[in-house]
Amino acid sequence: MELNTYVSFKGDCEVAFKFYEEMLGAKPGLIFRYADSPMADVVPPGWDTKVMHGSVKIGGCLLEAADVPPERYEVPKGFSLSLNVASPAEAESLFQTLSAGERVMYPMEKTFWSARFGMVVDRFGIPWMVNCEAR
Repeated sequence: MELNTYVSFKGDCEVAFKFYEEMLGAKPGLIFRYADSPMADVVPPGWDTKVMHGSVKIGGCLLEAADVPPERYEVPKGFSLSLNVASPAEAESLFQTLSAGERVMYPMEKTFWSARFGMVVDRFGIPWMVNCEAR
């Protein structure tokens, strides 16, 4: 059995995946577009090139996602994607990149359980936690 995360985007899935590839070293996976699927007729005009299903591999984990038509899109809440890194410097760098101009939920700082920890919602609306355990 394998557990993967599946998130919804509001039309910018492919841009988010490219950002995660650059920022996190994610490896691109499959991308299926609405135009090439039986769902082509259930999306608004201009959405034919949007992502019906796609994935990127981050470390050893698969992040799967899709662009959800505006009338069905819901803002992500109640979860966070969690990045655990080896050094405080890496944690700081990732946090800065994810939080650039976006919503910081918990500033990057030392905590009782970690050398660095912070929470942010990125420019695509996805909540992240960045953690570097104390060693």
